Order: sequence, then C-alpha cells, then structure tokens
Amino acid sequence: MITLETVIGLEIHVQLNTKSKIFSYDHNDFGNKPNSDVGAITLAHPGTLPMISREVIDMAMKLGIALKGTINRNLIFDRKNYFYPDLPKGYQITQDATPICKGGIVKIRNDDFPHFDVELTKIHLEEDAGKSIHVQNTDFTNVDLNRSGVPLLEIVTEPMITCSEEAGLCLIELRKLVRFLGISDGNMEQGSLRCDANISVRLPGAPLGTKVEVKNMNSIKNVRKAIDYEVERQTKMIADGRAIISETRTYNTKKNTTSGMRKKELLNDYRYFPEPDISPIVISDEWFESVEKSLPVLPDQVKKTLIEDYGLPNFDANILSYDRLMATYFFKTAAVCKYYKVISNWIMGPVKSYLNENEIRIDSLSLPPSKLADLINAVQQKEISHSDATQQAFKYLLKYPHVEVEEAILILGLAQVDDFDGIKQLIENVLADHTDKVKEYHNGKKGIISMFMGLIMKQSVDRINPEKVNVMIKETLDKTK
Repeated sequence: MITLETVIGLEIHVQLNTKSKIFSYDHNDFGNKPNSDVGAITLAHPGTLPMISREVIDMAMKLGIALKGTINRNLIFDRKNYFYPDLPKGYQITQDATPICKGGIVKIRNDDFPHFDVELTKIHLEEDAGKSIHVQNTDFTNVDLNRSGVPLLEIVTEPMITCSEEAGLCLIELRKLVRFLGISDGNMEQGSLRCDANISVRLPGAPLGTKVEVKNMNSIKNVRKAIDYEVERQTKMIADGRAIISETRTYNTKKNTTSGMRKKELLNDYRYFPEPDISPIVISDEWFESVEKSLPVLPDQVKKTLIEDYGLPNFDANILSYDRLMATYFFKTAAVCKYYKVISNWIMGPVKSYLNENEIRIDSLSLPPSKLADLINAVQQKEISHSDATQQAFKYLLKYPHVEVEEAILILGLAQVDDFDGIKQLIENVLADHTDKVKEYHNGKKGIISMFMGLIMKQSVDRINPEKVNVMIKETLDKTK
C-alpha cells in the first residue's frame, strides 16, 4: 500500500438555541409535532419578508470572539439557490461574501494527545432547511418543515486536519465551547450539531487531492469512522490507478461504509447574490463591546483557576470546566466551604448521578450550593457519616429543599454520637468474645480489624464515627498485647 497524507477540512453546523427562528417569529423547538412550528414566512408565502433576529447575531459574535476571529462589522445576507423539497423558498438565506467572522483558531489541548491548533476559514450565519423523512416501502416522502428557518452557524475549518482523531477532538472542543457560551446544546443526536467532512489524500508534499464530502454525520464516533473508511477507500483507488471523483457521499452506520449521493456542486452552481429583502447590518462599536463584555470566563481559564486557585487535580478540572453551569455551581459551593476536593467529588459523584438519572441540568437542581456546602461541612465535622450523607441526607434534602441540613440529620436520626464511653465498653466485650481472632491480629493478621469493626457497628445502637471507632479498636488491641 502506498503512503499518502490525509487532508481533512470540517464544516460544522450548529443550531442556535434561540426562542424563535432566524427570520421569523416561529418557535425554535425540538420534538414538536411535525409542521407545527411553521408560519407564513417559513412557508415563503408571497408578500412575506424575512426579519433578522439580533439575538442570532449576538450569539454568532460570541463564538467568533471566543475563537479569536475577526468580526465583520458590515453584514450582507445572500441567497444560495438550490432546490430541495424541504426548502420552501427554493433558495437558502446565508452569508457568502460577508461572513460574520473570518479566521479564528480552535485550540486542542487534550492531555492524551499532542497539542495542536485548527485554523478556521470563517463562521457564517444561515437558515436551516426542513427535514425529508423517507418512508420505506412507499412511493412518497414526508416533509417536516419545523426545522426550516432554524438559525445555524456554519464553522468552516482550513484543510489542515490530518487524521480522524484530530477531527474528533476538534468537534469535542467546539461542542464544549458552544455549550459553555450557552448558544447551543450541541446535541448531535438531535441534530443541534452536525458535521460534514471534506476528505482527500495526496502524496507527501503534493498539491491537495480531489476532495470528497461526507455529509450530515450526527456523532463524533461516526465522524471518526467515516473518515477512516473514506481514507482507506481513496488510498485503495489511487493504488489501483483509479481517479477520485469530487462528490458528496453519505455514511452508513450499520455497514461502516460511505456511498455516493451526487456529484459535488461548484460555487457557481449556487448562483449567489445579495438578499434584497434584508438591509445591510452595521455592527457598531457599542454593540460589539456589549457582546464582548457578556462573554463568560472561557473553559481554559476556568480549568486553570480550578487547578491553581483551588488545588484540584487535572482530571477534576477537566470535567468541571466542560460545563459552565457545573463550574458555577462548584464556585458558589466553594465560596462557603473550604473542602474544595470534597466538593468536586460530590459534584462528579452523587450530584452528577442524580442529574443523569433525572435528565436535568445542574441549574435545575433543588439543592442550592450553600446547602451542599452545609452537608459537606457536616460530614467533615463528623456530625454525619459520608455514607449516610450520600445515601440518605442528600436524597432527603433534594425531596425537601426547605429543610436545613442540621434538621434533616435529626429527622433521619443520622447524627453521630460524641460520647464514646459506651463504644469503648462494646469494643472490649467484642474482643473478649473473640480471643482467637485477637491472637491472629497480634500474629500479624492486621486485616482482621475490619471484622471487629463490622461486629461493633452492627451491635451499636447509635450511629458512630467509623474512623474514630477504627482508631479505638486498634488502640484497645495494642493494649491487650
């Protein structure tokens, strides 16, 4: 097999989570009844005019600024002409000559992969098309226009990605960023984030080869697998002396293959021209600065703060900095609780498990950060055991959020005793009943202390501090030697 270089460029489509569509007041919701979020503008009825949403432009600017791109202050929308049954107007309103952002860099700083940067060509705004639903064993296609007119950001990278793993990491980073900025949920399974990959191969140092575009992949895993398959297919074709055809292909997830859909359109096939129904938009200094100031602290800086100021390990900082809401919850808890690593363990453990089980975000959690801090402080001060806190008190406080932590501990009877005189006597009784095991301990079988611990915890009528009891058992055993 000949050795060829792989060259990949990505086109990532991000649906923005605005309340309405980009050019109309139609709702921008996922999962509604087909064709229920469709009005006259979406249907392109005669006499209707598109109205650009300022919220959409703000979101696009946020992403462009975060990626260090150059924001275009004079925007003109264009018509991109092509026919599809799910495109009512027969053209798509997009940005050709004046994308909202030129350039930019996606910085990939993964701990398990060499650091690299992916340069961007542009980021531009456009409207999404509807969805064609092909029904098997019938001679018709259903069309759902709910998605038609949903605001899209298209992020176009330079052709500089060299393998499927780099492509996957680039997608992970962009998905993290759009979620962190709050402009999209980045859910690939629901189509909020979709990826087209332009793939070509060439001899080392040669000009770019003929590219093939694999369209509409809806998972990072599928993007990687489709790229690997396509690279292998093109390499075999060149080795056999066959020419690569510039075409659009689709990826079959079940067969792990790509197949041709149509020959790749050329730019002049789209017959771009300025959209006459939308006036040019000028982004003033005041407008730009207001958006720039609204940006949150970005994930890289959040991670750095978690490590340097809160002493968290890299693993914890990676997870917490992935989600802005989760990072905010951590910082609010840490403001009233000094046990930073314990807070991180709670958020990554019981809290995250509860969120996943109930399919909610952390900002919908009924337990405020201050109350989680109180619960952690109670554990650290030995007022309640960690197991009781996670398995009982935490769940109780979620169900009754108006109850204070101290009150919940009393109601549930989880308070640990402070008087250990009774425990001391219980330890002596247990050891006296198991003299043979005591001898085994003195002969070097130190692990047997866990057996004594279990017997004492079982016989105790009070909730006792396991750590303290463990120390007391050891002290008593050492005295009997």
